[in-house]
Amino acid sequence: MTPDWMIPADLAPGDQKSLQRDWSGMELHEIRSPSDPVFPTAYGALWTEFGSSGELEQAEILARRWEQGPVRTEADWSFYYRMVVLMNGGKWAAVQDETAIVRDGVPGAVVHVSHNLVAPEWRRTGLAGWMRALPISTARTLFAKLGRPKDSPITLLAEMEHPDLDSPPTHIRLAAIEKAGYKKIHPERIAFWQPDFRPPTEIDAGGGPRPVPLSLVLRKVGREHEDSLSGDELQHLIRALYTMYELDFRPQDMAPLWAALEKAPAGEDILPLIPPTRSGDPYAP
Repeated sequence: MTPDWMIPADLAPGDQKSLQRDWSGMELHEIRSPSDPVFPTAYGALWTEFGSSGELEQAEILARRWEQGPVRTEADWSFYYRMVVLMNGGKWAAVQDETAIVRDGVPGAVVHVSHNLVAPEWRRTGLAGWMRALPISTARTLFAKLGRPKDSPITLLAEMEHPDLDSPPTHIRLAAIEKAGYKKIHPERIAFWQPDFRPPTEIDAGGGPRPVPLSLVLRKVGREHEDSLSGDELQHLIRALYTMYELDFRPQDMAPLWAALEKAPAGEDILPLIPPTRSGDPYAP
């Protein structure tokens, strides 16, 4: 049995095993403010996993996103931030946050899957597959709020570590999404950085921002067979992320990222999509 928020059609091609378990005891809890009693546990778990590598925003950044309302706007962009926790027997089983992003005049949505963490005791159970599917419903919620067709195209986009043979956890994460059907934009064609998530005082004391080099992994929902994307598609995906980040981070800290994007492929240039576990050295901006 599956709860109604688990939509089988949303599972990635390689996540069909998630249907083989009785999930009736799994509850979906959506956090809507930092005062939610579940938030400290959820954020603490994320910080333990991602904080030391500089891949998690400060708690006050997330609080500001909630305070600004369910849908934030910037010029011709709209953003819907969501954090969900799966609970079982009163304990957290998985936590994830994502942002659905829509631009006026551009069909569909980009959903930035920011963090996805499954508790150790729930790994290899198929639960991660449902977590990878949940962002699709986040996009549909934003479509409804904006009056867009619910069947508009959706691209799920995540920032992930480059392959590292000395890091088994990294390889496990990359292998899992590869098996599910996600693909990576070839890092020899695009060098991508995540913003520096440190507090501004720490950034200034350290001599300026230190963006984090990551790879871009995506799932074109319903179009998983596609093995490339155009330069224009790439530009739209990254601009969606950077415009989202620009709402919360200082212009001077975002400047190096925008400068790197100016050197990225554009127009009709075709970029190959490759397995996430494949290596490739990004070139410097």
